[in-house]
Amino acid sequence: MSSASSTSTPPNGFRTFLIVWATQALAVFGFMVAFFSLTVWLTQVLYPAPDQRAQLSAALSAASLAWVVPGLVFAPLAGSWVDRHDRRITMMGAGVLQAVTTLALLSLMVSGRLNLSLLVGLLGLLAASNAFHAAAFDTSYVMLVPRSLLPRANGMMQTVWSLATVLAPGTAAIILAVPSLAKQGAIGGALGDALARLQNGAPLSLALQATTFVIAAVALIFLRIPSPEAADTPGGARHKKGLWSDVVFGADYIWQRRPLLWLLLLFAVINLVGSTVGIFQPLMLKYNAAADWGKRGFTFETALAMLGTAAGAGGVAGGLIVSTWGGLKSRRVWGVLVPLVVLMGAYVVYSLSPFVYLMAAAMSIAAFTGPVANAHSQAIWQAQTPPELQGRVFAVRRVVAQFTAPIGMMLAGWAGGRFNPASVLLVLALAGGAVVASQLANRSLLRIDEGPLQAAAPGKAAVREVPHTPDAES
Repeated sequence: MSSASSTSTPPNGFRTFLIVWATQALAVFGFMVAFFSLTVWLTQVLYPAPDQRAQLSAALSAASLAWVVPGLVFAPLAGSWVDRHDRRITMMGAGVLQAVTTLALLSLMVSGRLNLSLLVGLLGLLAASNAFHAAAFDTSYVMLVPRSLLPRANGMMQTVWSLATVLAPGTAAIILAVPSLAKQGAIGGALGDALARLQNGAPLSLALQATTFVIAAVALIFLRIPSPEAADTPGGARHKKGLWSDVVFGADYIWQRRPLLWLLLLFAVINLVGSTVGIFQPLMLKYNAAADWGKRGFTFETALAMLGTAAGAGGVAGGLIVSTWGGLKSRRVWGVLVPLVVLMGAYVVYSLSPFVYLMAAAMSIAAFTGPVANAHSQAIWQAQTPPELQGRVFAVRRVVAQFTAPIGMMLAGWAGGRFNPASVLLVLALAGGAVVASQLANRSLLRIDEGPLQAAAPGKAAVREVPHTPDAES
């Protein structure tokens, strides 16, 4: 079996990656602006009354599940697809479908026909198309970027999400206020009249999202992103060509390399805890910290935007550090474990605080750890998985790592309407921290990147080849 590091990259591969990175960053920004606006729309428009906490909690949970569950369901199909089809075309098609779906969402909102059921359905369609886009994009890194630069490239992508988290809340808050400004005469002419007829600014955020999706898709027309030669999985009759055989192969590949399995299960626990934060945050802000942000002159929208901006700033700092530093060159697993310990500690502080500024500081620290841990984890997986198999293996990896997120969201939706969400988050963060800390003594996991892992014999741990020699940059 070939190693992931054996694939040569094109001479201008990193430059192509930079162009794709920039256009995809724009699309991520558009999505984050729209998702923030939809959260405010649910909180302040669809379920604004104080006695609607249970309905709001359930709605926030349903919207989050609609984004996560289809991605998990379609991940195996998407992984199998991108290993056998052109990854650039796949990204383009997925981007166009996302733009069309967003326009449908916009039309329903403007006409006043958007309800929770339609919102959940359209978010599910967006998530399904994103599964194919993410599978194609995630597996294109190694075809463009030399192995020695993979941590930097991964850090750059982590920075994108963090930077969008910084910019999106404030941008969304401004966009949401545009119809009110038009009604007050701050925007004149025909444009002002049209904007004044909108009940809220959420449709404008959706228009921005659709535009960024189109730009990202069109940019791919002018780029060359190589796809690996389609290859069937090894193993003869045991691994016949087909979706189910691809899923079985991906699962078997990970199972026979137990250090990868430990890393995967660790992120499953982290995602269980982290998935509750997005649902608990508006609830904690609205019901637990209202006295503090009200005293400081915030509205709910601006307080929520401030928390998002603080988290984004921390994420940007973490992403920039790992992008410029390039991450650990050896023992990269420490670049995963240490940040995750800090992450759980930040969640503990966040759950205990009724003060909006302390909540913001805790979220900033939590977000800082994400790019560092994810970049190191991604680099480990990319180095341990051959490029022609990454779609199948990464699809199973995504399902196992993220299947706990819907569980966390359902738990948050149920518990958020019945208990103090801060107390529930505290218990989860303490339990998650204990799991992460226990892995500091897992010798199998700590040695995960000492050399390429090979399939283990039945009943034995994964074996290793001679450790890698440093790769020359190409």
